[in-house]
Amino acid sequence: MPRLSATSRHRSVEFRKFLTVIEKRVPKELDVHLVLDNYGTHRTAMIHKWLLRHPRFHLHFTPTSASWLNQVERWFAEITNRRIRRGSYRSTRELVQTIEDYLAVHNEDPKPLRLDENPRTTSWNPSRNTAK
Repeated sequence: MPRLSATSRHRSVEFRKFLTVIEKRVPKELDVHLVLDNYGTHRTAMIHKWLLRHPRFHLHFTPTSASWLNQVERWFAEITNRRIRRGSYRSTRELVQTIEDYLAVHNEDPKPLRLDENPRTTSWNPSRNTAK
C-alpha cells in the first residue's frame, strides 16, 4: 500500500486527496474523526461537498489561538528542537527523510505525549507518561 507523503503545497486540493487516501484505507464500517487546526484549506466549498458525500468523516477543529491544545503542533515543535533546527536541508525530500529517520529512532522506544494542563507551562515531557 502506498504511504502518505508530504507535499510542498497545502491547498484544499491536496487536503481532498489526503481525505481520499484515508477513505480508501480505513475500513468502511468505521467512522473517521480528524482533529484539525482552523486553516482555511480545511473549510473550503470543495471540502464541504466532499464531506457531505462521506458522512462517516467527522472534522473537529482546535480553537483559534489555542495551539497549546494541538498535540501535533507540539510534536513538530519537539522534532524541530531535537533534530531539524540543527540541520541544513537542500530539498524537501531531504527534510522529510530527516523527519522519518527521527521517527524511526523515536519509535524504537515510544513514550506517550503528555502536556501540562496549564497552557502557559505546556511542555513536552516523555518521561511523565502516566495518566492522571
